[in-house]
Amino acid sequence: MQRVDPSPSLFADLYQLTMAQALWQSGTTAKATFSLYFREHLPGRAFYVFAGLHEALEHLQRFSFETRDIEYLGSTGLFDSEFMDYLLSLRFTGRVRAMPEGAIVFAGEPVIEVSAPMIEAQIPETFLVNSVNANTLLASKAARIVHAAHGRNVYDFAARRTHGLDAADIFARVSYMVGFDGTSNLTAGARHGIPVVGTMAHSFVSAFEDETDAYRAYARSFPAASTLLVDTYDTLNGTLRAIQVAREMRAAGHELNAIRLDSGNLAELSMECRALLNRNGFGGVRILASGALDEYSIEELLRVCAPIDGFGVGTKAGVSHDAPWADSVYKVVAYDGRPVMKLSDRKETMPGSKQVYRYLSRSYRPLRDVMAAAGEARPAVCARPMLTEVMRNGEITVDLPDLGELKSRFAAEFAKLDMRYKKLHNPDAYEVAISDDLSGLHAGTAARLRRRSGASIGESLPERA
Repeated sequence: MQRVDPSPSLFADLYQLTMAQALWQSGTTAKATFSLYFREHLPGRAFYVFAGLHEALEHLQRFSFETRDIEYLGSTGLFDSEFMDYLLSLRFTGRVRAMPEGAIVFAGEPVIEVSAPMIEAQIPETFLVNSVNANTLLASKAARIVHAAHGRNVYDFAARRTHGLDAADIFARVSYMVGFDGTSNLTAGARHGIPVVGTMAHSFVSAFEDETDAYRAYARSFPAASTLLVDTYDTLNGTLRAIQVAREMRAAGHELNAIRLDSGNLAELSMECRALLNRNGFGGVRILASGALDEYSIEELLRVCAPIDGFGVGTKAGVSHDAPWADSVYKVVAYDGRPVMKLSDRKETMPGSKQVYRYLSRSYRPLRDVMAAAGEARPAVCARPMLTEVMRNGEITVDLPDLGELKSRFAAEFAKLDMRYKKLHNPDAYEVAISDDLSGLHAGTAARLRRRSGASIGESLPERA
């Protein structure tokens, strides 16, 4: 097969294209609606933070196969030449409704609904699921870490161990969106306008014969922003040497910003380091901690009152180590004006285009969600529709918020979510109900499909001897 540098539109599983050819050749090209949602919550969690909408919409708006894509498809020997000519002219011309990026969402609720001619809606499935799954999974993990930190600074140190460069960029962006204060990832900082942060590595300290000389060299280069890593050899001795350099800095008119702990018993060491700093007149020097941290270890450190002012989180956060995958799906729910669904055991789907109404208290706190058929009348009570049109005729119809706006919006929304749904251990389940109309549509569609399935089996199977 030919090797080419493909366009983003070719990011698809093979069966998206083989199905598309069969659909095109059979004339099965009427309008379809697909719902993208998460089947279940991750273990020990009660919510998701929806993210990735910007990527999804930009992909659909730019969707177009290029000549090099078609040349590659031709080299597989699978596709009809007329179908490949059709692909060259294919564009996404449909409509998209979606929840806002950064919204707190729950299992079973559609976060994106795509309505378009069947082939246009089907081929982008792989990209849409990949983008929403990765962004949402990592945003949800990061939100839990911010919650566990109780207002202390949290920084992204995950770039070196995420699952690839794209994942590092995604984590930096969505973690900032949900409340992180900065990233060590320069590419993400440049691309998204995220504040960049950094201290020093153990290799820097090891390059000097004397630990104090290492600290002096760094302080000379960054007199207004020095954070000294004190655990290369012995943490308490390292802290005493950092205090010596801090005195020299103060004499020159500068103040040491922080020390960083990266190993050992962080709770005990932070208490001892805090005492040393305070005794020597450096109560304003902050203590930062890093090293295999996540929401659980941060929660435990704060439970024992460790005097840590900020956390650098890396590996466990950047790969969502305790829940590294989510069961996100993209399922057809309507075709050619009729509702459709799967009846598969444990994977049954809900038919028809939908709306999700979020019922709010007088103080605008979420009380429960109701998933309804899209055509149902809006409830008269205080219920906010969560899905709005974001694309029409293949063009984005809304101004997508910048990262700063998303950050502010998420903070306000997350603060309103009851604490019992945010617990790190055994959270309460948030109620997502099904409206009477949608329940009726489900029952009617299921009965119709079962009748048709049973009739076709009875008519086609030979009688047993």
